[in-house]
Amino acid sequence: MPDRPTKRDTRDRILIAAATMLGENPTARLSVRGVAARAGVSTGSLRHFFPTQQALVDTVVASLYDIDIPDDPIRDTERTPAERLVECLRQLLAQVGTGDRARAYWRGLYETYITPGLADDEVAAYRSLERLGLHRIERWLTVLAEEGVLPADDVARRARFLGTVLNGLCTERALPVDALRHEFEADTLRMAADAVTSGGTGGALNG
Repeated sequence: MPDRPTKRDTRDRILIAAATMLGENPTARLSVRGVAARAGVSTGSLRHFFPTQQALVDTVVASLYDIDIPDDPIRDTERTPAERLVECLRQLLAQVGTGDRARAYWRGLYETYITPGLADDEVAAYRSLERLGLHRIERWLTVLAEEGVLPADDVARRARFLGTVLNGLCTERALPVDALRHEFEADTLRMAADAVTSGGTGGALNG
C-alpha cells in the first residue's frame, strides 16, 4: 500500500505545478483553482499552504531566485562582457518567441494584468513576477560587477534599463514588422549591452 502523501509532499507538488505553469506560460495568472488542478490537489489543500494568490506567487518566485542556469553564458569568459550579456538577454527574449507566439504572449499579458478590474493580489502577483525577471538580469550584472566591468552599486539601475529595453523588443516581436526587425533587434541588444558594460567602473550609464 503506497504511503500517504505528507504535508511537505503536497506543498512541493503545488510549487512544482505553479513553477511549471510559469515556465510554459510566463503570463499565467496562477489562479488557486488552476494550480490546484495542475497539482492534483483540492483548492482547500492549496489554500491551507497559500491562503492567497499573492502568497503562492511570492513563494514560487522566491524558490526560483537561486536556481542556476546550466551553461550560463555570463560565465563564458572567453567572450567579452558585452557579448556574454547579449546572449543572456536573448535567452529572455526567446521565452516570448516571435510572430503568433509573441502575440499570444502579449494577449495573455494583457488579459491577465492590463485589463481593468485587477484585484490587489493580482497586482502584487505581477510585481513579484517582474521582480523575478529583474533579479535574473541583476544576477548577470553582479557577475560582471565582480569582474570590475561595472560598479556594484549601480547593478539595480542598469538592470532596470535592460528590462525596459527588453520590454520594447518583446512588444516589437508581436507587431507585424518587416524582416529587418531581426537585424535591428540584434543591434539594439548590442548597443544596450555596450552601454551597460563600457568604460569599466565608469560606465556609459553613469550620470
